[in-house]
Amino acid sequence: MGGAGALLLLLAGAGMGVAWRPPKGKCPLRCSCSKDSALCEGSPDLPVNLSPTLLSLSLVRTGVTQLKAGSFLRTPSLHLLLFTSNAFSVIEDDAFAGLSHLQYLFIEDNEIGSVSKNALRGLRSLTHLSLANNRLEALPRFLFRGLETLTHVDLRGNPFQCDCRVLWLLQWMPTVNASVGTGACAGPAALAHRQLRHLDPETFKCRAIELSWFQTVGESALGVEPFSYQGEPHVVLAQPFAGRCLVLSWDYSLQRFRPEEELSAPSVVSCKPLVLGPSLFVLAARLWGGSQLWARPSPGLRLAPTQALAPRRLLRPNDAELLWLDGQPCFVVADASKAGSTTLLCRDGPGFYPRQSLHAWHRDTDAEALELDGRPHLLLASASQRPVLFHWVGGRFERRTDIPEAEDVYATRHFQAGGDVFLCLTRYIGDSMAMRWDGSMFRLLQRLPSRGAHVFQPLLVARDQLAILGSDFAFSQVFRLEPDKGLLEPLQELGPPALVAPRAFAHVTVAGRRFLFAACFKGPTQIYQHHEIDLSA
Repeated sequence: MGGAGALLLLLAGAGMGVAWRPPKGKCPLRCSCSKDSALCEGSPDLPVNLSPTLLSLSLVRTGVTQLKAGSFLRTPSLHLLLFTSNAFSVIEDDAFAGLSHLQYLFIEDNEIGSVSKNALRGLRSLTHLSLANNRLEALPRFLFRGLETLTHVDLRGNPFQCDCRVLWLLQWMPTVNASVGTGACAGPAALAHRQLRHLDPETFKCRAIELSWFQTVGESALGVEPFSYQGEPHVVLAQPFAGRCLVLSWDYSLQRFRPEEELSAPSVVSCKPLVLGPSLFVLAARLWGGSQLWARPSPGLRLAPTQALAPRRLLRPNDAELLWLDGQPCFVVADASKAGSTTLLCRDGPGFYPRQSLHAWHRDTDAEALELDGRPHLLLASASQRPVLFHWVGGRFERRTDIPEAEDVYATRHFQAGGDVFLCLTRYIGDSMAMRWDGSMFRLLQRLPSRGAHVFQPLLVARDQLAILGSDFAFSQVFRLEPDKGLLEPLQELGPPALVAPRAFAHVTVAGRRFLFAACFKGPTQIYQHHEIDLSA
């Protein structure tokens, strides 16, 4: 019995037991009883007909196979309960219900492999607990919840698997005023024989995420842009075949996204929203018929077209981005025609007017606004040369550098993490790339196979920096930035349903829930919900 047996003898000597003299009719077969204590050895089951005033009970080498709920309701006065060398392997919820006076619980040298999370519920007087020398590989979280009086816990001699299942135990030990003996890890191999008390909870990666399908929005789309208007989240989809910019809002009754308003925009490629106080603007960049600015001066009004945008310069727009320059909102529209030019449009009075033409004759496919070294920058990708980086100097954009080793880049997107600026470069043929800014240029970080990709979109979702690589020929792949490595690691594939030619992704938070929109060129827009999974639970 070890320490537990010694404690039992000590209690007996202190007056919890007297000379062994079984009370008539109150001592079961194969038990030895005194006035306040009983020792049962080799009995086939839990003893019955014990005195309700019994203070100490020891069960040795019994035939009990499991401790069921309410096993000791007939002995509510117990102060000490000891099990040793028994055959039972499971302790169920509320196994010790009714033992509110129990102070010492020793379950040692048994075959226990499983303890239910509420097995110890109600033991509000417990000070000493031993689960030593069993077959426990893990303990359920919150097993010790409500045991505020614990001073000694012994978990030694168990084959603990030191994976995410022990994380809660490592986090719990420093928070309690009790001595805890934990023993060593039995696995995994990398941690075998390590003492649990020497493990660092910060090194455990026990949080996972999952993106599961939530809703489908009919009609294909080339772009998706989230925005907040009057404190409510909205999304606008660029739907070229439907000929519209479709504004969606959250329906709190149906708990789904629903159409709120649509703007007529045949052959639209991008719908870019801008909120200025009570006013809402949407730039609709269109392949044919001219790009337009729509405006809603105040809530309660509908969006209406207010301005044709640079009709002589924007002949075949392919992308539009919003940026702020010298405190003023501007749009940059990437033009993919030979005769047109990428154009910077800045606010002047009620409208937006050309301020600068950029990169003429290069057939730009994408524009990305970013900040480097505390200054606005603009990155343009084109079909004719490597992406070019411009910086804002003296009221205009000037060429700064290009991106080395980056031919045939269709689009670029950036994100920030850990004080660094990263770049995701999309390539339809060859490998897409992740790069990091080194203070003077972007340097290659890693290559990602991406045959048929038109979008490599970084998104910050809750605490996770994700990057989604959309493909026309394979499942779209979600990556997550691993801070320790500084690299994007595969997380999951998106689907089912599978995305058909994805072109843009966006993250929206509404009503405490997080959603991912996937705009698809040859299929409907799919919406996925982001879930966090605690692997230590």
